[in-house]
Amino acid sequence: MRVRWRHRGAAPTQGGWTVYARSTNVQAQPSNIDAGIAFVRDEVMPALQDMDGYIGLSLLVDRESGRCIATSAWESEDALGTSTDQAAPLRERAAEIFGGDVTVERWEIAALHRDHRASEGACVRATWVKIAPEGVDQGVDFYKASVLPQIEGLEGFCSASLLVDRAAGRAVSSVSFDSRAAMEHNREQAREMKTASMREAGVEELDECEFELALAHLRVPEMA
Repeated sequence: MRVRWRHRGAAPTQGGWTVYARSTNVQAQPSNIDAGIAFVRDEVMPALQDMDGYIGLSLLVDRESGRCIATSAWESEDALGTSTDQAAPLRERAAEIFGGDVTVERWEIAALHRDHRASEGACVRATWVKIAPEGVDQGVDFYKASVLPQIEGLEGFCSASLLVDRAAGRAVSSVSFDSRAAMEHNREQAREMKTASMREAGVEELDECEFELALAHLRVPEMA
């Protein structure tokens, strides 16, 4: 895939440019998940690749609960906005195939760090938090300086990202691991680290979920 960097409409940040993301959340029928994965892989990805500013896509699925999250990345806020409208028919079709309702969230990608790329069998632990809008920048700095170094030490660590919604005062940290076994083995250690970090940062946990990383094609540059 050829990544096209033009930075139109993007705002400079420390070490580079602001990159944006759109998460499409689906509460799927568990029996429809494989068909949904195939649709995202075979139809959604090729369609998004033809859109201006596209950087990549990932798909998380929880086969037990049916919760699925497809996240696409965009090189500017303009590209994110334009593609949201362009991709509307794809979201409608995805809702039909997954067999569930679809909701959309927009994010700024505030941090991303890879130790290595995820391979088949990788899993992701995602944690959503509430943060005061005026404290987002401080929270991002804390994540990069304090949280990331701790996460890197977890068994099977692949990568970590932090997405923020400044207006809503929300953020989500997603950490990928080589296997479900590794993720399950480090669960208690990660919980203790999370509790201490959230207390120090002054943020409130909203939700946490563990997923299978069904598709991993994000090409967002290092932002740590």
